Amino acid sequence: MTLVLVSAAQKSGAAQDQKSQQAVDRIASLFSSTSSIATVKMQISNEDGQRDLSMKIWSLGDKVLVRITQPQDEAGTAILKQGSDIKYYLPKSNRTVHIPASMAMTSWMGSDFTIDDLVKEPFLTRDYSIGTSYEGKRGGVAVYEYTLTPKSDAAVVWGKIVLQFRQADGVPTWQGYYGDDGKLARELTFSEYKKESGRLIPTHLVMKSEDKGGAQTSIDYEDIAFDVPISKGTFSLPNDSR
Repeated sequence: MTLVLVSAAQKSGAAQDQKSQQAVDRIASLFSSTSSIATVKMQISNEDGQRDLSMKIWSLGDKVLVRITQPQDEAGTAILKQGSDIKYYLPKSNRTVHIPASMAMTSWMGSDFTIDDLVKEPFLTRDYSIGTSYEGKRGGVAVYEYTLTPKSDAAVVWGKIVLQFRQADGVPTWQGYYGDDGKLARELTFSEYKKESGRLIPTHLVMKSEDKGGAQTSIDYEDIAFDVPISKGTFSLPNDSR
């Protein structure tokens, strides 16, 4: 009888692990697929005022291209990721700069989003262990909350990540990034859920950094299409010598 009970508990634990991994994988890949093309607006609000950027984002496999289209004086500025290689293109000087991993966590255009946020696919289930930290209602909505803690061999910068998502449809509502000291470093909220290409996604994202006072950056998805044809030639920069 004891062996049967142990076996049942192990199966239950394995099923829970698989469920949580599937949920986190689904959220991590919410804005990506075999391919995607998106038009987004970024609004940066801080003590210096407000700036609006319009961008287009293409993704195909492990390739991602982010290009600013407006305002005119920033148009053409781009990030290109191919595999683990990230390049930053500056049209005013016609320069391409290779971005090392250490710089990928720096701010993009003075926003609260990093280069890593925009172009790197997060390997959350590979790098973090997942534990359920809350299950119930918040603000009248039934949610699950997972706490992700780094695995011993993971090369990550966060002490933990807390992810909250709706039980009904699995879409995220809030994500918190914590330092090694256990303090909240930044938070990302999701809202304005819409179906795009048959997929329910949040189209309004707001990132706030705790060390920047009242500053925040929002991203609005004006349009996004998944699994669309994209030429491989799309993923190049004007002065790319390849």
